Amino acid sequence: MRRISALFLSLFLVAAMTSASAPAQSADPENTLYMDLEDGRVVIEMRPDLAPKHVARIKELVRQKFYDGLVFHRVIGGFMAQGGDPDGNGTGGSGVNIPAEFSSEPHVRGTVSMARSSNPNSGDSQFFIVYARSQWLDGQYTVWGKVTEGMEHVGNLKRGSRTNNGLVAEPDKIVRMQVAVDVK
Repeated sequence: MRRISALFLSLFLVAAMTSASAPAQSADPENTLYMDLEDGRVVIEMRPDLAPKHVARIKELVRQKFYDGLVFHRVIGGFMAQGGDPDGNGTGGSGVNIPAEFSSEPHVRGTVSMARSSNPNSGDSQFFIVYARSQWLDGQYTVWGKVTEGMEHVGNLKRGSRTNNGLVAEPDKIVRMQVAVDVK
């Protein structure tokens, strides 16, 4: 019995060490985003099964380098971080609205969703990443992805003032966004 336990423990430790040191492989590089922040890399698994039009538009914008250098202009601790506005204040976008693709996918830590105005079909380029379970957003905003690595970097983004709706003075930037399949 001790030999089996020792063997099992040895195999477990080898497997744990291998998985800890091996770089993560994207399940689907065409639907994986690398978002490099000043603090480190965030990996986002896009969900074309939930929001095919949003994923297609996000990839188009990423490949145009639209997001490179944009800021996380609105960051509320315990809630979310919002970016993707070329004006840097929550009023801008790419100029192309995307029809809502609401789903039953819950807004949990790491969920990436499209920001919008009161018009459900006003999503454009702005998105947000949820810090904690936010059920009041479920079915109201288009979920198009999930952070699979690097949520600690999203957590390190400079916070805004709650009294000013989370707007950040001197906000942190997206250094670069890339679709994983395009990375050489």
